[in-house]
Amino acid sequence: MSAAKAEPKKSSMRALGLALTNRKTGFMLLFGFASGLPYALLLGTLYAWLTDAKVDVETMGVFSLIGLAYAFKFLWSPALDRVDIPFLNRLGKRKQWIVTAQILLGAILFVLSLINPLTALGMFSLLAGICAFASATQDVVIDAWRVDVADETASIDILSTVYQMGYRAAALVGGALALFMAERLGWPTVYATMGVILLAVGFLGLFAPDAERNEEAKAAEKANLNTLRQPGQLNPKVRAAALGGVGALWLWALVTVLVFMVRSLTSDPDARPDSTAFVATMGPLIVLATVVIPGMIAAWLESMRKKGKHVLAQEAPVTGKWDNALDHGYRALILPLAEIIGRLRWAAILVIALVLTYRITDAIWGSFAYPFYLGELEYTKDEVAVASKGFGVAAIMIGIALGGYLLTAIGRMMTLTLGALLAALTNLIYADLALGGPIVQSFTDAIGVSWIATQMGGDADLAKLIVAIFAENIAVGIAGTAFVTYLSSIVAKGYSAVQFALLSSLTLLVGTLGRPALGQMIEEQGYYDVFILTTLIGLFAVFLCLIEWWRQGGNNANKNAPPPEPEI
Repeated sequence: MSAAKAEPKKSSMRALGLALTNRKTGFMLLFGFASGLPYALLLGTLYAWLTDAKVDVETMGVFSLIGLAYAFKFLWSPALDRVDIPFLNRLGKRKQWIVTAQILLGAILFVLSLINPLTALGMFSLLAGICAFASATQDVVIDAWRVDVADETASIDILSTVYQMGYRAAALVGGALALFMAERLGWPTVYATMGVILLAVGFLGLFAPDAERNEEAKAAEKANLNTLRQPGQLNPKVRAAALGGVGALWLWALVTVLVFMVRSLTSDPDARPDSTAFVATMGPLIVLATVVIPGMIAAWLESMRKKGKHVLAQEAPVTGKWDNALDHGYRALILPLAEIIGRLRWAAILVIALVLTYRITDAIWGSFAYPFYLGELEYTKDEVAVASKGFGVAAIMIGIALGGYLLTAIGRMMTLTLGALLAALTNLIYADLALGGPIVQSFTDAIGVSWIATQMGGDADLAKLIVAIFAENIAVGIAGTAFVTYLSSIVAKGYSAVQFALLSSLTLLVGTLGRPALGQMIEEQGYYDVFILTTLIGLFAVFLCLIEWWRQGGNNANKNAPPPEPEI
């Protein structure tokens, strides 16, 4: 009996050992690191450099629009699956893009180290924007690589776990280590070093395995696409018009943001466009163009198909590359949206509103964290590194674990609502810090954190920052875990990857668009009013969670059932 029980355990341990020593697992760790490092450097640490360079907070808010590359990466992801890079396609379907992105990232980071962000902000921001685009592209292809190379030894679960390990390690290197280095060597040395690291990763990536999709998978995909041209499906001309219309809306939104960003970063502060006015007037239009109207178009198409209007009476064969491109683009961008809108119906409005606002509390002010710590509160880079990347990372891990426990203990929607509430209320801690932190100081004194900080060579003032960051990151961990689980519960199996990418991208949209106005508000009114505002915005997300909880509770029979397989 004991031998029989020991054998499965031994086999499991052997399988785990084989997976961890597998060549694919090693490269997954490397690619996870390469994915996390640019994100940490561009949307976090870079603002510490801008703070030291005396760049004003309003300009930083405009600069943070480079984060839109991560919000819109789903737009060009289908092209990465179809387009080859001349001469580099010999590396493999995924490697050609991964290696190119990593070498481009390394080169740009190195060039950034040679530029003064205060005197050459336009060129600095242009290169940072290209860097963000390359980073977002790399993320898309690495996600696809992970799926492609997974096998029985290096399973998708093992590879995903190892990817997260690499990503978290990169957050420490691009955050805490970068701050420690900057304190002693200066920011140009930091970014030159990080650039060299990514260039080295790109070189090592040349030796990574790559997996082409087998003929069976290609045949299945082709058959799936051919379904779009069968009787009863929408007429290709109607699909082309819809895809063209949605594409034009997305293009308009991107150009509008880019024009505003270029005008703001290349103008003197007195001649700069008003950020608050831009967000107030163009922000809603951008959301309409990128989310609402495409959703309405997708819903209309689904309605026409079900009613038998504008559909094919007979098969319409593919006649050229344009037809193939139309089918791929429609299936990648429109069908997932049509499926989720058609399935959720009126509730799609609630779900999209919740997705747009749930993470806005931390997303909208995250770029101003280092300016707040270093510029407003006047902590040193070493102190911020210890508090934000030492205690902060530990708190996120605790929050993630606690979120996982709460999901099983109190349920998905209660955890989702609690996460939103905690994420909102922790902004009040920062509001107190903006006033000197009397309440936080009393709390840290009462629980002994101030005494511990002084015993470790710090001071009571640092204890306040540690407590604030620790509390916020636990809330972020709980909210993030609950939100990922919620998104996973509302996507359909057949479109899970695309729908999840689309919805998760939308979580960055409103927060990123609002940063320029928030930067202007900080310049004019200070941080306290900003933290009160972000608290109120977070409470609105709580309100939406309660409505969604009520909606799901009103459909008890199906609330835990997986979404049906989509129909093409």
